[in-house]
Amino acid sequence: MELNVLWFILITVLFTGFFFLEGFDYGVGMLMPFLGKNDIERRMIINTIGPVWDGNEVWMITAGGALFAAFPSVYATLFSGFYLALFIMLVGLIVRGVSFEFRSKDDHPMWRSTWDWMIFIGSMLPALLWGVAVTNLLQGVPINAKMHYIGTFFDLLSPYTVLGGVAFLTLFIFHGALFLSLKIEKGPLVERARNAALRFGVLAAVSCIALVVMTYSHTDLFKSAGAGIALWGAIAAFVISYLFTVRRRFGWAFVMSGLTVALTTIAFFWGLFPRFIVSSLNPEWSLTIYNASSTPYTLKIMTFAALTLVPVVLAYQIWTYWTFRKRVTARDLEY
Repeated sequence: MELNVLWFILITVLFTGFFFLEGFDYGVGMLMPFLGKNDIERRMIINTIGPVWDGNEVWMITAGGALFAAFPSVYATLFSGFYLALFIMLVGLIVRGVSFEFRSKDDHPMWRSTWDWMIFIGSMLPALLWGVAVTNLLQGVPINAKMHYIGTFFDLLSPYTVLGGVAFLTLFIFHGALFLSLKIEKGPLVERARNAALRFGVLAAVSCIALVVMTYSHTDLFKSAGAGIALWGAIAAFVISYLFTVRRRFGWAFVMSGLTVALTTIAFFWGLFPRFIVSSLNPEWSLTIYNASSTPYTLKIMTFAALTLVPVVLAYQIWTYWTFRKRVTARDLEY
């Protein structure tokens, strides 16, 4: 296998892991102000992701680092052309991280309520903007022959990409609600999480089906048989997840919602291959794994480093989830 292809696959795996893990973090953050009826319940909700949320973000950092080293032209074009969108996303992530820490510094209800809504905003913005970004890569953006983005921030916004943002947003909320159903002690809060999953599941289904329809008409994703199969597989997994939620089989429901996120991500990257960013000006100006890659020597060195370090990171994260596998209870908050 060519190293260019190998690194495209590795970056796909990294983004798939990121959306699967950070997806339910975003969902939990967006649901927290609404599902938690008092401070104890809100602290319980935060504690479900407290030990893991920063580790989940490592997948995004690793994916960005891999993109920078393996495909520097893609990194340069993406981070310059999508600068404002990525800046807003970064601000949201910073606000969310700070909120987790600052919330507990004062017991005043107004103080804690303010940071609770900052967690909501810091979770909503990245979830929405990731959907906009991914659909833009597939639909195409104005890139010239020199691999330079020549559009503006508003060129990234279209009915298709905004729909992509809404689809990602609602799917992550559904995913997060199921995670809460698994991690909170059984009781009224779990029931509220289940009801949220059922309601947002309907919204996610409508937006995702609309996204599939517009993907067919606005992109060439379905020219790839594998991408089309993965996308329809994601729809099937979502339906099964919803049915498990109705039957209160939260474990299987979460597994299938995670599979929905994973297959959706795989479908989009599969539809892009061998491209990374489609040029809306001229298909020949698209950034691919060939015209935007590093030298073969660089890819070879990176491959050895990845084979050495990635298993260590995976082992550590698996250990973290195993250590904090128990449900969060109100008793855990006693001090």
